[in-house]
Amino acid sequence: MAISSVDKYARQKSLEILREKFALVAKRILEGKKPVLVMPKRVLSNTIYDMNKKLLLLGPEMKRRSLLDVNEARKFMQTLLMASIIYEALVNDEYPTIRDLYYRGKHTISYRDISGKLHHENTWDEQRESDAVIRDIEVFLGVLREEMLILSKEKGKVVGNLIIKSGDDVIDLSRMGHGAYAIEPTPDLIEFKDIDAEFVLVVEKDAVFQQLHRYGFWKKYKAILITSAGQPDRATRRFVRRLSEELKLPIYILTDADPYGWYIYSVFKIGSITLSYESERLATPNAKFIGVSMTDIFGEEEAAKNINKLASIFGKEIKEVISKPKKKAYLSEKERRNYIIKAKKKDVERAVELIGYDVADKLIRNPEIKKYIRQKKLGVSGYPWFRTPEWIKEISIFFSKLAKLEIEAMASKGLKFLADTYIPTKIETGDWID
Repeated sequence: MAISSVDKYARQKSLEILREKFALVAKRILEGKKPVLVMPKRVLSNTIYDMNKKLLLLGPEMKRRSLLDVNEARKFMQTLLMASIIYEALVNDEYPTIRDLYYRGKHTISYRDISGKLHHENTWDEQRESDAVIRDIEVFLGVLREEMLILSKEKGKVVGNLIIKSGDDVIDLSRMGHGAYAIEPTPDLIEFKDIDAEFVLVVEKDAVFQQLHRYGFWKKYKAILITSAGQPDRATRRFVRRLSEELKLPIYILTDADPYGWYIYSVFKIGSITLSYESERLATPNAKFIGVSMTDIFGEEEAAKNINKLASIFGKEIKEVISKPKKKAYLSEKERRNYIIKAKKKDVERAVELIGYDVADKLIRNPEIKKYIRQKKLGVSGYPWFRTPEWIKEISIFFSKLAKLEIEAMASKGLKFLADTYIPTKIETGDWID
């Protein structure tokens, strides 16, 4: 089997780190000491938002996983089992998926207790259990699973005037026909050879990505066009981070006007709680949200109606942002009636999780929804990166209108409107949230 030089280097580097870290565990055993793994705690209480870096990061708390601790023994053995499987795959020039690793390690251990009774216990029962062990190994080693050549399903796609080297092959991403390049699970092994682009546009919806691609948006506006096809996978997030960090390209995110779309933007920009230990490699703090925003749909006058209610929570700062509405809606009243979708209870719940119960309680007018949210989300404080004047302005309209909009609605005004008016105007006028 022909292994590329890039893969060989990554394989050797990961093997060296694995040997070094687990040799220390073996040394403790040989010295008659308790075998212990020390790593940062991957829990919500140890996840912090760094205001300066604009990133979700793991805090300073550490945990000690010991074989001789009855509460930690199972996790300790799972960690060493998974590490040995990954090590063997690296040595044997294999490319396991996370599903492969689950099956390779899944087996039953039989043992007798002190009374002689026979017991049977699986190493792990579900994949989410083995996936959590892989994340622990990433934290312990300080190495991404992708760097250990552990593969996952390709999800994100990209097209544009960008030439890359993947493995031993050079690929021109401007020559993909009507298709696009699937962002590989190991984006750090991609080499950027040449680029002719002024910005990156990341589109949540794959269908909208295809429309813009066939329309030639990326050619006309010298853009790198990417889709995350919904919630972004790790590879797409890392690829976008590299375009920002290494090629210094502005990053613009386009999602649906709903809490799930806004959270997708947040994952690209801030990181996620689950993968906070890798935010500095996966998140893109310079990413900007260009839409679809609630003010694009209703204009800023709608937000101004909420000013007194919001001022009771946020004070003068919020008044300065929304007291003088300037922006007009992109949609007419008739278009709004045709295109907007009534928000469901789960949409409202997600919005409360983003910005906090206090804002929702002040602005929701529907008594049934208001009562439901009080039962479900009373006391939820929201995320600090969403409790900013600009986001408060946007989400306040969502609560007062209980309405959402898909990107496709903008395309329904005409693909030319989306590609030649809406997106370029948002970028040129700086109409974004940073």
